[in-house]
Amino acid sequence: MDHSGSENYVVLNLRPGELVEVRNEAEILATLDAAGTLDALPFMPEMLEFCGKKFIVYKRSDKTCDTIDNTGGRRMWHTVHLENLRCDGGGHGGCQARCLLFWKEAWLKRVRPSLLQRISAKLRGTVKPARQSTAKSLTHEELLRTTIVSDERLNPGEEIYSCQATELLKASVPLAWWDIRQYFQDVWTGNASLVELANILCIHLFTNILKVGIGHWTLVSTYNKIQEKCGGTPYPFRRGTLTKTPVEELHLQTGELVQVKTQDEILKTLDKRNKNRGLFFDVEMAPYCNGKFRVLQRVERIISEKTGRMTKLPGDCIMLEGVVCKAVYSEKRIACPRSIYSYWREIWLKRAE
Repeated sequence: MDHSGSENYVVLNLRPGELVEVRNEAEILATLDAAGTLDALPFMPEMLEFCGKKFIVYKRSDKTCDTIDNTGGRRMWHTVHLENLRCDGGGHGGCQARCLLFWKEAWLKRVRPSLLQRISAKLRGTVKPARQSTAKSLTHEELLRTTIVSDERLNPGEEIYSCQATELLKASVPLAWWDIRQYFQDVWTGNASLVELANILCIHLFTNILKVGIGHWTLVSTYNKIQEKCGGTPYPFRRGTLTKTPVEELHLQTGELVQVKTQDEILKTLDKRNKNRGLFFDVEMAPYCNGKFRVLQRVERIISEKTGRMTKLPGDCIMLEGVVCKAVYSEKRIACPRSIYSYWREIWLKRAE
């Protein structure tokens, strides 16, 4: 993909907080290739219901994270996330991952641009309709069929799904964590404040100092005391010690109020890989410990981003309202805006009073 120029793109340079309107179906279909993608990023059937409606830009997705090979950050172009717009899985076998949708700027138009924005855009020559694909415009029915990938190697009755999550590597390129330009861009575009980013980078500097191995216990103890006084998160990079992990069933249902157990309590349920019956307790979940949240849903099936196959999750798996990855502690994907929902075992939770 060549993104060196913008002559063939609708470049809106949207910022968090701006009001945009999703273009109509015909305009969007005209931007897609035969696979239903623009720059290898699929426009999915679940996104059609938002056509013609107005939404607030949540964050730019100039960068995202690799959840397929776990290599770190990825670079994207002319793409944003809109507030609270997540995939409901309706066109993908009822997948329950609730991924935050990616929106190419070519699929959007700014509502009431300011005078300065209009003048700036005119000078850059970026006020133009959505880019038209050189191929014949995709039809509604053809778009619906792009969610299933044909493969002669499949077992009879087996389906392989294609979605934004499974095609993310094709729609992006590697972005090294040490490329400091991304952090300047985070602040410049409004994805993160200077204070937020400085705090995150200080945390990563501290964790790298600990890797030297000198004064580890003293440094962690001091860190925890400071966090306790500030109401922050205790040092999250801790491991379980079990060889066989326990189970506890609460039979939680959507809407119930629960309290996340303390980090110490959760550690007692984890093995040396920080898993409980195969489900990983990630460092990004540590800030939510001891907090109260409502159950969003029970998760039973999600599409594997690596294989495209529908995966049934064994055992209890819970999503909590608003409990998402903030990419504060995650190595090599600092300040990723993707906001992926965390998965919780019931043994890590308790019903709130």
